[in-house]
Amino acid sequence: MHTFKRREILPLEANLLWQIHSGAVRLLTLSENGTPITLGFWGGGDLTGQPLICIEPGEIECLTKVQAVPLDPKQCWNFQQVMRSHLQQMQELIQLRQGQIPQRLSMLLHWLSLKFGHPVEQGCLIQLRLTHQDMADTIGTTRVTVTRLMQELERNGQIGYSKKNCVILPE
Repeated sequence: MHTFKRREILPLEANLLWQIHSGAVRLLTLSENGTPITLGFWGGGDLTGQPLICIEPGEIECLTKVQAVPLDPKQCWNFQQVMRSHLQQMQELIQLRQGQIPQRLSMLLHWLSLKFGHPVEQGCLIQLRLTHQDMADTIGTTRVTVTRLMQELERNGQIGYSKKNCVILPE
């Protein structure tokens, strides 16, 4: 078991997968002008690594403290299924970069609620703390725009925050 700090980069090797035991990571690449683009999020129980991402340039950044186990891809009996899941997630996140920015942010929050959300009395608690910059990198906008839109959503009662600052989406 390896432990990585928040914002640390997981080593990527051609014959190495990482099984995330706890924490969360994201896959980043760069646009032609050097802007970060988020192409994936994975948490506890998920597999990721170079054999699954096939993106250059690409890096897997820890969003939290992460504990992960290195695996040989040959040990992954469901490799093809995991590969399809990675590709589907990349396509979904690329689609979040299209359309009007307020809708992009709402769709991202909904997507995160499906991947990292848990039902609570107030709605759905997203148990992944992303910075406004992380969200901006995912939907293709600026941190300032995400901050303004998050404040609007909170004023309109569409989101709230728990003590740990995770977004709650009212049902």
